Amino acid sequence: MRILGIDPGVATVGFGVIDSEGGRQRMVRYGAITTPAGMPLAARLVQIGGDLEQLIRQFQPDEMSIEELFFSKNITTGIAVAHGRGVLLYTAEKLHLPVYEYTPMQIKQAVVGYGLAEKRQVMDMTRRLLKLKAVPRPDDAADARAIAICHARSATSLLRRKDPDVKETV
Repeated sequence: MRILGIDPGVATVGFGVIDSEGGRQRMVRYGAITTPAGMPLAARLVQIGGDLEQLIRQFQPDEMSIEELFFSKNITTGIAVAHGRGVLLYTAEKLHLPVYEYTPMQIKQAVVGYGLAEKRQVMDMTRRLLKLKAVPRPDDAADARAIAICHARSATSLLRRKDPDVKETV
């Protein structure tokens, strides 16, 4: 399964493409979509959508995983990130790419095994799991790889598999 992990933003959108098979993940490509600071918000959103569309067409992921929005102290930044996240979700839906969302705590739990892990622990474990020599930059791309690993581990969980003997009721 090919997974596109996304760390949402407006100035910088981190992305990481991994292949996951048999419980192992392999790095395919990582990087960031960046928009200039002086560019109007609407133009930045158009660029983000167009660049994501290009990534999806180029790498043909089976699924996309994205970090859920988390507001800390700066609500103004959170609102801008929400705009960018909306464009990312819209673009994935437009291209019929299934999207899975994870909280920061879920990502840390899946990658490190501890939901309150520090950022450096997540980055180091991501490096180890993908057999990289160093934690690549920018941080947004590193975060996106962790989000993709989280989905790879969640998607193959026995807890997510449906029991064929259990009938769903409406």
